[in-house]
Amino acid sequence: MIVVRTLMRRFPRIALYILLTLLAIAYLLPIYLLLITGLKPFAEVDLQTMWRLPTQIAFDNFLGAFDKLWPHLRNSLFMVIPAALLSSMLGSINGYIFSKWKFKGADLVFTLILFGMFIPYQSILIPLVQFMEFIKLRGTLAGLILVHVIYGIPITSLIFRNYYAQISTEILEAGRIDGAGLIGLYRWIIFPLSIPGFVVVLIWQFTQAYNDFLFAVVLTNTAQWPVTVALNNMAGSQIVQWNVQMAGALLAALPTLLVYIFLGRFFLRGLMAGALKG
Repeated sequence: MIVVRTLMRRFPRIALYILLTLLAIAYLLPIYLLLITGLKPFAEVDLQTMWRLPTQIAFDNFLGAFDKLWPHLRNSLFMVIPAALLSSMLGSINGYIFSKWKFKGADLVFTLILFGMFIPYQSILIPLVQFMEFIKLRGTLAGLILVHVIYGIPITSLIFRNYYAQISTEILEAGRIDGAGLIGLYRWIIFPLSIPGFVVVLIWQFTQAYNDFLFAVVLTNTAQWPVTVALNNMAGSQIVQWNVQMAGALLAALPTLLVYIFLGRFFLRGLMAGALKG
């Protein structure tokens, strides 16, 4: 009887663990399929046996995919890192101004900035291409970086504004008494307290820019393709080598996977610290 009561008390937690385990398995199934298909020789790639483990390992698939994707993977990293850093820094400054240095019309300006989050990419493609051609940046990684920086400002500004709103104004008042101005308060007080916010924003922006396909395919030329566009164009004209395609997809996904594997706990800490509250 005591055992039954103990099990009844623990049943909700056990059921929760079972549910989370099933969800984790469902989430990992695509990665499992990518991995085993990428390790199969082409003769074993078939819809009827796609869930079976390979009878022999073919690492050549990954080597071939890496040779094709490496220049474009490098393009993605050269594009994503500065785009994430610049948009995060600009969002931090905006969040600081809108949360601690209110000015006349600040709420209206902030609302207009946030409006950029809801503009569909497809609706601005034609004027965007024309503008990029006008400033001579179409077909370059610099142009793609500029687009991701500008498109990232609304969400980064919102995240930092909500985060800075929780910082006590008494700390800033003490800084003003000591003679610090707008820049001094940001440099010596706000910025050192911003690490959790920067972790969240950087990971978010890295993921968004790295996974972009639409802007990349429209604004870059073949030599400047990011890895998402190059992966889409790996298919042959006569036959699709699905094992090489799957290996390439896994290689293309590795940077974001590694970011969340090694930095995911810092992302969660940033969320718990209030970077996405408000």
